Amino acid sequence: MNPITLNATATAEDVVPRSSPGPTPAVVVDHVSKSFGVTAAVRDLSFEVRPGEILGFLGPNGSGKTTSMRMILDIIRPDSGSIRVFDRAPSFELGARIGYLPEDRGLYRDLPVIESLAYLGALHGLPWDEAEQRARTVLTDLGLGDSLEKKGSELSRGMHQKAQVVATLLHDPDLLILDEPFQGLDPVNAELLRSRVLQRRDDGAAVILSTHRMEEAESLCDRIPLIDHGREVLYGPLDDIRRRYRAGTVEIEGVDLPLDRGAMPGVLSVDAQDGRVRYQLEDGADPMRLLHAVVSSEARVERFEVGTPSLEEVFMRAVSRAEEGSST
Repeated sequence: MNPITLNATATAEDVVPRSSPGPTPAVVVDHVSKSFGVTAAVRDLSFEVRPGEILGFLGPNGSGKTTSMRMILDIIRPDSGSIRVFDRAPSFELGARIGYLPEDRGLYRDLPVIESLAYLGALHGLPWDEAEQRARTVLTDLGLGDSLEKKGSELSRGMHQKAQVVATLLHDPDLLILDEPFQGLDPVNAELLRSRVLQRRDDGAAVILSTHRMEEAESLCDRIPLIDHGREVLYGPLDDIRRRYRAGTVEIEGVDLPLDRGAMPGVLSVDAQDGRVRYQLEDGADPMRLLHAVVSSEARVERFEVGTPSLEEVFMRAVSRAEEGSST
């Protein structure tokens, strides 16, 4: 966490533009809502993703991420609002340009892996022979050359995950939609997927990556919408969002630092680690007032720093702020 001057911070009220200059967006979601019976899965959601960009679609389980992705894929239709994919309404015909990795993965259990992948590649517009050759080459590169003729039911979990990634990327899609892609992956396969996703991004593909793990988004994503209970609570470029909320995070090193959140003015949470305490502040709370309270508690302060919060801290504050706004 880098030190910053207290008078140079932005506030949570700063507005991030809903669009930015650059290439025409690959996906535009505009004020989309979707309900299932009395349950509102998505409420007035808007965001976009451009070629060469990874959009981290963040939120807890059940927040509406998968529903939104399925609307982009035209698996289900929104109740209101509009969606544009490559400047067209979503349709089956766009499938040749899209790679989709669903949360519930699965290859054909009774087909050899090479046949499953060739078939899926052909569905996305590749000639069968080309799809089979691409699959054979990539699977061999990934250490699965001796598993080409194994049936899907005979693969280990890790091998199955690798093959599923190959199926998603086989046809060099211009848009990748990845629903909880790292869930259940071991570190080796997770790194494999990251490198493949980053390569497609660098080649100009647009990527929508759904996750509830904030550390994944911090390491991969350029722009994020944070959603909770189907509604957007925060949206914008990752660096801008961090700057907007950085005044709310204070880290102090010292001896006998107070840990009672209730005794500290404007503190939302306290995290103590190895002689260092990280205080997450409420919106508008003054870091200097916290410092005064810590010094008054007779603690010895060795370092005081206002810095950039983690995405998890930003999400907690944004959700808390949205809930306070909806209750007034």
